[in-house]
Amino acid sequence: MNHAPDTLLLIAPGCPHCQSVLASLTELVKKGDIGQLKVINIAVHPEAAQEVGTRSVPWLRIGNYELAGNYTPGEISDWVKKAAKDESSRDYIRELLEQQQMDQAIAYLKQHPDQLSALLDLMQREDNSLGVSFGVSAIFEDFAGSPALQKLVPQLGELTRSDKANIRGDAAYYLGLSATPAARNWLKPLLADPNKDVREIAAEALESLPS
Repeated sequence: MNHAPDTLLLIAPGCPHCQSVLASLTELVKKGDIGQLKVINIAVHPEAAQEVGTRSVPWLRIGNYELAGNYTPGEISDWVKKAAKDESSRDYIRELLEQQQMDQAIAYLKQHPDQLSALLDLMQREDNSLGVSFGVSAIFEDFAGSPALQKLVPQLGELTRSDKANIRGDAAYYLGLSATPAARNWLKPLLADPNKDVREIAAEALESLPS
């Protein structure tokens, strides 16, 4: 269901990009794509920046998505559309990892643990930067043993059948992080995997799991 998301924008005097971001958001309010726009000058209200945990502006929250930095009118419009559909966790997490905002990505997933499955799509993309690839791994490690990760065991298990060795290896590693015996049945076949690295990862994962 689409809805016009509310938006919060933090600005400051001397910010070189705040005016253009504000102009873009104001235009989207006029078009009805944004339901409400709240603008706060953090020079006057520094507590607003403290509350959201940012030191840089422009900073904006569009629906559930928090973004920092200079975004073009087209990029802002795209994020508004994504927020309206509330279906773009994968793109949002990837954006955060591209911007090296690991803590924010983890915080978002802690608030929305059902969105951890978005990482399954990200881990299979071949065009990821190193930052995104490392970020996906770091997030899974942060969720080690959590119910959210354990819920993904069947889907990770299916990825152990991928025709790509790196995907099989990653899936085996994340299954080991799940800390649930349910992952063992997916890992055992990988002990005979044609790829040596996959075999080693699977063996280590099995050792880490409870019986």
